Amino acid sequence: MLSLGAIPIINENDSVATAEIRYGDNDRLSARVATMIEADCLVLLSDIDGLYSAPPAKDPGATHLPVVPLITPAIEAMAGGAASHLSRGGMTTKIEAGKIATLAGTAMIIAKGTESHPLKALTEGGRHTLFHPAQSRAQARKRWIMGTLTVAGTLIIDAGAARALLNGKSLLPVGVTRVSGNFERGDAIAILNLNGTEIARGLAGLDGDEARLVMGKHSDAVLELLGAGNRSALVHRDNMVLVGTKETSNELS
Repeated sequence: MLSLGAIPIINENDSVATAEIRYGDNDRLSARVATMIEADCLVLLSDIDGLYSAPPAKDPGATHLPVVPLITPAIEAMAGGAASHLSRGGMTTKIEAGKIATLAGTAMIIAKGTESHPLKALTEGGRHTLFHPAQSRAQARKRWIMGTLTVAGTLIIDAGAARALLNGKSLLPVGVTRVSGNFERGDAIAILNLNGTEIARGLAGLDGDEARLVMGKHSDAVLELLGAGNRSALVHRDNMVLVGTKETSNELS
């Protein structure tokens, strides 16, 4: 939609939402969307220009926090409750949204949205609170692949493919010698060398049956077998984590 010049609007529909299927507020919903599209920054517009040390409506001496490097219990305690009728959850749900976004590598800004052209005001130095991401998007994605997804299948690759992966290349079917497991496209799969050592883990670009059909074949044969609309890589480098390398250890620490 963005490539077509359209701005999508995503909003929870209270009239059809149920207790089992709902986010409860658009702050957390927006944080989920931001992380799914790997956004650099999430901007939450409110009736207040950022986070204060205490709710300013109750404490005239509250101070504005321009930057929050990390959302700690102390930061959460500053949020208080809903400030006005304009927000269901007030600052509390914005801090919850911030935890979702920043832990996934997306920065977040809280700014005042009750005046004209609030985004323009931000670019011109308008007051706001910036929440730093806890880690880069690349680190967050690698942590997600390695630490939270269940491995659904295994690929064994030859020495040439192993060298290619270590040099930052995607895994192509030609280097695969064996496929195990009943996995779907998008599932996590382990990538082993000929000695049976796991050297990488990633998200499958093809399902298990397709992988078995094209393993050991060159890209032109893959396209002929699966059609032009299918991916030629079994695991794209953007969806892969190398296991046991110094770089990976640093990123996941």
